[in-house]
Amino acid sequence: MKFDMKTIGNAVLLVCMVVFLPGELILQETHQHEMHGNMAQEHSQMSTPLTEPGNAIFGTIQEAIRKLEADPETDWSEVDMEALRQHLIDMRNVAIFVDVSGRREIDDGLRIRVDATTEKAAVSLDRVLQAHPSQLKRETGWEMRVRERESGYIIRVTTENPEEVEKIRGLGYIGLLAYGAHHQQHHWMLLQSKDPHR
Repeated sequence: MKFDMKTIGNAVLLVCMVVFLPGELILQETHQHEMHGNMAQEHSQMSTPLTEPGNAIFGTIQEAIRKLEADPETDWSEVDMEALRQHLIDMRNVAIFVDVSGRREIDDGLRIRVDATTEKAAVSLDRVLQAHPSQLKRETGWEMRVRERESGYIIRVTTENPEEVEKIRGLGYIGLLAYGAHHQQHHWMLLQSKDPHR
């Protein structure tokens, strides 16, 4: 049997189609599947709820609301969300609107000077520093002494445990104010119209 060039060319083309076309189709299908998968993943990420409320005060308030709603025993007539809001404002003021200076290492601890940079921060600082020393003492045994000076305060924090001296110094002003787990309990009591310092 004789084959001319046209017949041979057609046969080669047919073989190529049989051998390579399925692989190409598989590759195209895989690529399309990956594209759909990526699009689905992007859509999933877009529709995933955000976890942060954008503001620490809002976040604390939202958490409090969730806890109150989850408790069937909640007496909403006793809830005082405004007291919690005011306290959170105080916390924000003493974290941001103060000037921390005069830091000096002393025997058994740390001495720092804190000055409020706004009138509201001065009021907040006064409230926080009246309550915090006893809480810190209860949780750590550390002695926090606060002395008022002009627009600010001199704060001395000391310990009888030599192994904790560097910890106090490392924590500094904001670490010492934020330290401990009493804040959450404090907030919960404020919500329920109870005196957290009693």
